[in-house]
Amino acid sequence: MESKRILKVLPVLFGFFIMGFCDIVGIASDYVQRTFDWSSTMTGFIPSMVFVWFLFLGIPVGNMMNKWGRKNTVLISLVITIIGMMLPLIDYTSPTCIAAFMLLGIGNAILQVSLNPLLTDVVNGSYATSALTAGQVIKAVSSLLGPEFILIAMGIFGEAHWYYCFPIMGAITIVSALWLALTPIASNKTAEEGISMIYTFRLLKDPKVLLLFLGIFFIVGVDVSTNYISSKLMAQRFSWAETHAKWAPQVYFLCRTVGAFVGVLLLPHVREIRYFRYNIVACLLALFMLLLFVNPVINLVCIGCVGFFASSVFSIIYSIALRYKPDEANRMSGLMITAIAGGGLVTPFMGFSIDMAGISGGVLVTLLCVCYLVFCAFAVKNY
Repeated sequence: MESKRILKVLPVLFGFFIMGFCDIVGIASDYVQRTFDWSSTMTGFIPSMVFVWFLFLGIPVGNMMNKWGRKNTVLISLVITIIGMMLPLIDYTSPTCIAAFMLLGIGNAILQVSLNPLLTDVVNGSYATSALTAGQVIKAVSSLLGPEFILIAMGIFGEAHWYYCFPIMGAITIVSALWLALTPIASNKTAEEGISMIYTFRLLKDPKVLLLFLGIFFIVGVDVSTNYISSKLMAQRFSWAETHAKWAPQVYFLCRTVGAFVGVLLLPHVREIRYFRYNIVACLLALFMLLLFVNPVINLVCIGCVGFFASSVFSIIYSIALRYKPDEANRMSGLMITAIAGGGLVTPFMGFSIDMAGISGGVLVTLLCVCYLVFCAFAVKNY
């Protein structure tokens, strides 16, 4: 029985590896900007094309999942991702790149909404938390390997064909889709009444819900913006070549992965609010140092510290939100997933700030996001 369960769990966990592909937008934006001579403001919209779909799809997909079933919803997301990955190979132009990032974002939004619930379907209740944590670790490893896919593509096809990383990732996604499709998982279609977006957004009238919603919004903004700006910062401040600059987002993702592991070990023994406060204040100090000190080693350490100290904030805010209104768990979950759109709405401001004030202006945008999170960490107890 246990071996059969493991055979069902593995293809679902592999879906988290596909989920991590969206983080390639940080390093990919550098290549797109140079190829099509985009401004930093225009380039800042690339992450928006990926993450803004959470704003529009989180709650509707949750409703449709009742009709489609969780496994079928995951498969739909993988098919959309595959189509997006193949577009640049057909015709590498600005419109196809924009369309590819949009489809990657749509697929990823649907995947994030459906994959976590599907995992809880195939894992015993007592192991669900560990399985979900394992999924996030797999996603972090995928994010860490993202720049390597670009290097593999350039090594095989030449530097001008960096975008061949997309069909490489598309092939991996096809494997994931076929593996999951061939795995027998019982359908869980229900006739549950849908939850309208307006009805869900009414929860924001509660000051604590609004506080936590914006907390999710800005912590995802910190994650995406740091990934987005890290390679650009090292290239502009220190004239690092592309092959060297790509280490900056990898340092970020490595430290984020380590920080998540540390959080799993410490959170059972430390009050989560206290852990939230200590870590977000440390994150704020790291960004101040990144803004004030122009030194390659110090800057890389600061980028890593942001990843490490911010790694557990999302899960802390999310768990507080679900516990705050346990009788509204479905609505709260959909609302907090919708807030992931912050990853797409922060980076355009960052791109504009870079155009206006240089790379330090971009760092300042991330710093302002963390300032709100510091406020959130100390204000949440008041509600």
